[in-house]
Amino acid sequence: MAAHSYLHVSSLRAPDLIVIVAPNHYGVGSGVATFKEGEWETPLGRMRVDEEAASELVRDSGIVSFDPEAHRMEHSLEVQLPFLQQIYGDSIPILPISLLFQDLETARTVGESVVKVVKGKRAVLVASSDLTHYEPVAKAREKDGALIDQVKKLDLDTFYSTLDRLRVTACGFGAIATVMAASRALGLERGELLKYATSGDTTGDNNQVVGYASLRFV
Repeated sequence: MAAHSYLHVSSLRAPDLIVIVAPNHYGVGSGVATFKEGEWETPLGRMRVDEEAASELVRDSGIVSFDPEAHRMEHSLEVQLPFLQQIYGDSIPILPISLLFQDLETARTVGESVVKVVKGKRAVLVASSDLTHYEPVAKAREKDGALIDQVKKLDLDTFYSTLDRLRVTACGFGAIATVMAASRALGLERGELLKYATSGDTTGDNNQVVGYASLRFV
């Protein structure tokens, strides 16, 4: 599913920085965490953490901390790296952000700080998340469709109220909201759905599916 977004990314000019926001599934480490320095390694090579961007994010936001433990067990951020390496190789630095706290205030605060970090740079912002988990396909499509409508509108308040009202079990909703907040602050006007599917489209089991979507902001 992510490949649909990365096909779009591959058509853009190479950025100066890639910001990746993802959920902390395990509850380990700080509520909002980045990496201070170093490299993230995959079978395709290593991607360098942008130390200056990470320091600026921590300094400006007041809620982000340097905490490698928050990333140690987590997969949701690192699974994005091979796509980026396929497009750019290892030349573009990354700013990894892990969210244990995914509330609206945190998303707005981190999103606003991301905007300050990327000011004057070409940047790609990535939010990593699944959508509805383990529900019948019709119900998953209904819930996910309602949530995607708010993502497309860049409407943070209604995005969160839709999450609560429909009990949408999107694991990285705060990551999505953070990139929504940053995108709106950067002057983007809407989201465009590139692809929606569920696990049932691959497995044939539509009784308990997981929903997935690829979107871009323009």
